[in-house]
Amino acid sequence: MPEPKLDFLKQKYNLHNAPEVNSAADRTQTRIGERVPQNPSSRIQNYLDRFNEIIDRTDPDKRNRGIQAFKQVLHDKTVIGPGNIPESTFLLEQRIARQQGHGNIEITDEFKEQKTTQIINNQTQSLDRWVDYLSSSDAQYPDWTKYWTLRSVTEMGRLEKTVDSQGKETARFTKRTKDTTALFPPLNPRALAMTISALRDKIADDRNSKQDQILIENRSIRLSDEDFSTLMQTESFAKIYGQFLIEMPEYSIEGLRETRGKWIKYLQGSDPKDLVASLEGYPLEWCTAAYDTAQSQLQLGDFHVYYSISEAGDPVIPRLAIRMQGDQIAEDPRGIAPDQNLDPYIGDVLEKKLKEFGTEGEAYKKKSANVKLLTKVEDKVQNGQALTKDDLVFLYEINGIIEGFGYQKDPRVDELRSGRNLNEDMLVVFDCNKHQIARTQSEINTNTKAYVGPLEDGIFDMLPSTLEYIYTHFPEERIRRFELEIGGKSAKDIQKELVSGDLHVSDYAAEILENRDFTTSEKSETIELVRISLPELGFTNRVSIEAVYGRARELGLELIPAEVGLHLRLNYKDQPMGESLHIGMKQISHHGSPTILTVERRGPDALSNGIWTSAGTQHLTDEFIFGLHRNT
Repeated sequence: MPEPKLDFLKQKYNLHNAPEVNSAADRTQTRIGERVPQNPSSRIQNYLDRFNEIIDRTDPDKRNRGIQAFKQVLHDKTVIGPGNIPESTFLLEQRIARQQGHGNIEITDEFKEQKTTQIINNQTQSLDRWVDYLSSSDAQYPDWTKYWTLRSVTEMGRLEKTVDSQGKETARFTKRTKDTTALFPPLNPRALAMTISALRDKIADDRNSKQDQILIENRSIRLSDEDFSTLMQTESFAKIYGQFLIEMPEYSIEGLRETRGKWIKYLQGSDPKDLVASLEGYPLEWCTAAYDTAQSQLQLGDFHVYYSISEAGDPVIPRLAIRMQGDQIAEDPRGIAPDQNLDPYIGDVLEKKLKEFGTEGEAYKKKSANVKLLTKVEDKVQNGQALTKDDLVFLYEINGIIEGFGYQKDPRVDELRSGRNLNEDMLVVFDCNKHQIARTQSEINTNTKAYVGPLEDGIFDMLPSTLEYIYTHFPEERIRRFELEIGGKSAKDIQKELVSGDLHVSDYAAEILENRDFTTSEKSETIELVRISLPELGFTNRVSIEAVYGRARELGLELIPAEVGLHLRLNYKDQPMGESLHIGMKQISHHGSPTILTVERRGPDALSNGIWTSAGTQHLTDEFIFGLHRNT
């Protein structure tokens, strides 16, 4: 009777008849001058002995050369070739960039070449981890189990985790094909040991137990005895290993409830080896687990990883990742749940961490919500679904600007707006009928809810208090009205509040505050303000402040106290990046030049988010704040 463990390889793979086994037999006969017996067990064992002969070499150089040659054979057979990388891989990169608000990334030949090199290197390194481990003294396993393991690994693709309707998490490895771009499976020695041990028990049980009698020890903490026995009958390394992988104690429900741990920051430009090593062996879907990917990400910014404590009390279990691009959070933080979502217990850890990022942490939350909602709206449009009022209010930026993770405005906003019927959408957004939208000054009445048209002299004196929306053109040119409480504080008191709130006061602005012409009101009051741009005022070129003020007065707007700039700065902490709002105040002489205050956010850090000064001609992109008055 054949040796049972080698008979397993014979039955499963017909290995004794494989070309590589025949070649090994021929090489043995040439080397020692004796034929290998024709029985399957002898031929299979002779083939397995070849790998043992390599790793048992006493000369380190010869051993290394043998292992490298063995790796090269595996690379040639299983690592994806440059010509097999599907176009969909590059299109996916483009789609991800688009969904994060980075716009349409051009797929150039250079981009394809870089991505191809990265994919091949990542696969090669992930496969080499298995060879290095199985050839080390740590892997004290029989030869036949190493063969079963390595052959299975080279046939396994991406790890996919899912949650069923009962909330039970499962995982499976896809079948690897010639165009699979995923890494080879993560190596977890603990899960591997349990997989091999369970299979050895199964084979022993097959040989010794009576028919239909279940004697295999259930090593699973999630499966019933019957389900575990069914799993073992498959003799599938991918299925058994995948099950043990997601049953790691650290990622069990009890393990996930343990959220104590430590954040580690991997600095921009640093060697990624420590980062990659810290992720090895865990059932993650993070692409950062690959060396080349981690290297390219660290070239763009810092990388923060949160590790919860293990059973031994060490912070080594990856739970959260935050990737930076420069000073900004580059994308949604990654978790360990399916599709890289956060697990149910780690939310508080992330919330606390985001507070350390200050205004950038708050900006991230807004960007993340915007990106997800914009993707939802895009999916609706592509599927032919009608947009709701909330969808349209968001798309037309009625309540705020849509910010994404890109440095430019997300192109999907304009793309989704194009082709829509603006007149119909306005009725939904403004929640009115067509008679409640005035297009000319003469159409304004007490029932008007929105004005969409040119600004004529004195128009702001005519607008009823019930009017909610003012546009010169919908939706691009909206004139916003709002109220602001001012007074009751000295300039020095407000300046202290600004500094303590991480809001910057430029040197020139600080000098303006000390000027005798800068005053504040002792009594608090609420004033009505209007935010308006130069194009909305009717300008098509750069103009002087005097010209801006003149046109504002013609429309029925008035100058406002200089202290409005300080109070606005205090109350407008979520100002979008790059936005500048000039205060329509009486100019104050500064070093001989008439000067006004500007509320601006120049960057994500505190020193770029503050109050500045402005003088001279104004750009078309500039916006002003004026006061609104009504005749009684």
